[in-house]
Amino acid sequence: MSHTPSSSPSRPPMTCHSSSNGTDLQSREEIAIKLTHVRDNPEVLRGEMKTYEALSGAVGIPQVRWFGQECDYYALVHDLLGPSLEHLFNYCGRKFSLKTILIADQADFLHRDIKPDNFLMGTGKQGNTLYTIDFGLAKEFSDAERCKNAEGLPLGGTTRYASINNHNGRQQSWGDDLESLGYIFVYFARGSLPWQGLKAAADEKEKKIKEMKESLSGEALCDGFLPREFATYIDYTRSLGFHDRPDYSYLRGLFRRLFHAKGFKHDNVFDWKEKRFYEIQSKVNSTRLGECRGGRKEGTPVSIGRGGAS
Repeated sequence: MSHTPSSSPSRPPMTCHSSSNGTDLQSREEIAIKLTHVRDNPEVLRGEMKTYEALSGAVGIPQVRWFGQECDYYALVHDLLGPSLEHLFNYCGRKFSLKTILIADQADFLHRDIKPDNFLMGTGKQGNTLYTIDFGLAKEFSDAERCKNAEGLPLGGTTRYASINNHNGRQQSWGDDLESLGYIFVYFARGSLPWQGLKAAADEKEKKIKEMKESLSGEALCDGFLPREFATYIDYTRSLGFHDRPDYSYLRGLFRRLFHAKGFKHDNVFDWKEKRFYEIQSKVNSTRLGECRGGRKEGTPVSIGRGGAS
């Protein structure tokens, strides 16, 4: 029943702290563990493992350490990553700068559940690399193509970021992932999406969200929040048919030219790094101020230099 990737010939002994984190007892490395109970269908988790293997070696794809059955669970073990973009978004006060929004890239697989929680920063030497996880709904295009004419499919993935085709029960293709990514750009710039917070029953709410997405052009979504290149991007992704392979060079060119036009530099200084730097700097300065006040005589002036962060 179990499948063991060639890079990991035997199950690593591990202790589980939760359903998501653990420790490899041989290497002492922290690892990520995704569990499915044996009573549930393990094929979804097995399919996710195969997707990771197919994408293995690509930038932004975590390495699978092991897959198989352990006690009452099937486990998929891969590298432990850093915080998700959703976590960092909250840390930064639910607003990202234009420079930070422009870090996102696009892989060639059909992920089918594009959302900020599924993009994580790396750790250590890979701390500036953006990773993609949770390929449980992913498909190769050839698999999706066999059911390209299917109608009335249930909505897959996350409603907030779902493409209009997804809402309309159609088979998803390359453009749908890109459209979902466009909604993430808008979310990061605005702090929320226009269809968040709608009050309605579940089925009615999904219908209202779809209608709002259909009524708002790329320009309407981005107006006052993002440059016109993002509106162009959203309208382009929505125009793609099932067999239309996106012109990735064109889309990346849009954002690359915008990046340079704004004078940004590829220095890996993102909003969360700046925020953390100033938090550390403020703490250092406060400590120095306290030391000066505690050690000086009354009436002695205090001189505070600019604190640095290591």
